[in-house]
Amino acid sequence: MSVLLVFVLLLAAGAFALQGPLSQLYASTQGPPDYEGSGGKKLVVMIHDGDTGGDVAGTLAEAGVVKSYEAFYKLLLAESPAPVFQPGAYQLAAKMSARSALDALLDKKNKLEQTVVIPEGTTAAVALESLAEGTDVPLADIEAAAKSVASFGLPAEATSLEGFLFPATYNFTPGVTAHDAIKTLVDRQFKALDDAGVTEDKRWTTITMAALIQREAGLREDYFKVSRVFYNRLNPQLWPSGLLQSDATVTYRTGNTDVATTTDAERADASNPYNTYVHPGLPAGPISNPGDLAIDAALHPADGPWLYFVSWNLDTGETIFSSTLKDHEVAVAKWLAWMKDHPEYG
Repeated sequence: MSVLLVFVLLLAAGAFALQGPLSQLYASTQGPPDYEGSGGKKLVVMIHDGDTGGDVAGTLAEAGVVKSYEAFYKLLLAESPAPVFQPGAYQLAAKMSARSALDALLDKKNKLEQTVVIPEGTTAAVALESLAEGTDVPLADIEAAAKSVASFGLPAEATSLEGFLFPATYNFTPGVTAHDAIKTLVDRQFKALDDAGVTEDKRWTTITMAALIQREAGLREDYFKVSRVFYNRLNPQLWPSGLLQSDATVTYRTGNTDVATTTDAERADASNPYNTYVHPGLPAGPISNPGDLAIDAALHPADGPWLYFVSWNLDTGETIFSSTLKDHEVAVAKWLAWMKDHPEYG
């Protein structure tokens, strides 16, 4: 009996040891996660001039059109000749297979005329490009109109339209002027602020904080906790330096917004007015165009003692909030380990 028991235990141990490798082998034979069919709920996505296949795959995955970046990108690599995408807005659907999504993008009837999609967190430069790509207004005309910041009724502190182009889907009538197209987005942002109870004298600080939250928060429930961290850091009793220390503010000025980290030199650069590692208080201005959720979070931060946060899983947006440096260092170690396994985010 004792020999039999040892034999059974050895079998169990062997099965447990092989479980990981066998699972990995099975996963490798199944291909990347993909939906089946042509999807359900209608969605509109924006393809930009110069987007690579990887850019398109990322856009579709983030919008929930395809199940994974890998499924769509792998399909693209297998296509011959390589697909060519025209910039503009496209009518697609949620939960499409990669094949269905690709076929829909290449079908001209799915391209929407005079339609523009501005996702939350988009910068003004990208939003203006989207206006040109989705309408018949030349980009040069839109950029020229955007320089007349005062004509749109923005706060006196504003030197650009950043922060005041509300993220949404817009349908324009043919022949719309550059100024009127931009004004549509600005007026919609004013409406969002009015609906949230923000008075005109508070528009600038509210949008500046909301834009920061929009770029830093991941999951919906984290927006209000991220907001609290920044407000706690603005409290000299809790955070004497007043430095918000946000990488997103640094990369806004450097233009390296596609990476999650900054260099020592970038964080030490005092010539960057948006560098919150050297300049205390809110950044010099908004760093993105925030939506309703970020505005709400800026106005209603969660209650909590947190002074630190780190999004340790950039795929899921999972974030760890800490009130002590010791706990934060543990969270950072977890993030660094994840980054080591995902060098594409570095």
